[in-house]
Amino acid sequence: MDSVDPLMAGGPVMAPTAALVITAELPAPLHGRAEGLRRAHYPPERNHVPAHLTVLRALPPFVEAEARDLLAALAREMPAPPARLAGIMDLGTGTALAIESPALLEIRAMIAEHFHGMLTLQDQGLPRLHVTVQNKVTRAEAKALQAALRPVILPEGFAFAALALQRYRGGPWEQAGRWPFRGRTRR
Repeated sequence: MDSVDPLMAGGPVMAPTAALVITAELPAPLHGRAEGLRRAHYPPERNHVPAHLTVLRALPPFVEAEARDLLAALAREMPAPPARLAGIMDLGTGTALAIESPALLEIRAMIAEHFHGMLTLQDQGLPRLHVTVQNKVTRAEAKALQAALRPVILPEGFAFAALALQRYRGGPWEQAGRWPFRGRTRR
């Protein structure tokens, strides 16, 4: 029997414990660099997901259809949010690429407002946008990587490519949808 993609067959199939993660997709060249850094420096036994920028960490699974509709509408209406790779971020026991994007924070605020009352405490706060390339290492290892990367990770502008939704069950993500930004540029 042919396998059927549940997203194409009228609805998602998931375990009730699959938290939903919303991410903003980096453009391919920057994603490739971040993924290379992550493969080189993230502890391999914990590196289950690709390099990403988290918009919201844990929506309840029962809002998946609603989240898909909202993300599709936002991506259809909004232009690709401009952003800036600002340098290196110290995570204490890890290292990240620091990202600045007031436009993405506006979109995130719209999503958070839509799901008001369903956000975790962590998702209720204003995030420091970043892409983690190393985590859960010693403080000395983190500081060493930060020192090595500071001279080579230079500020650069870019625009986010898409919004994406993943199901998280403690290991690799299951993609639940991807919506490229298609809106017209703001004037």
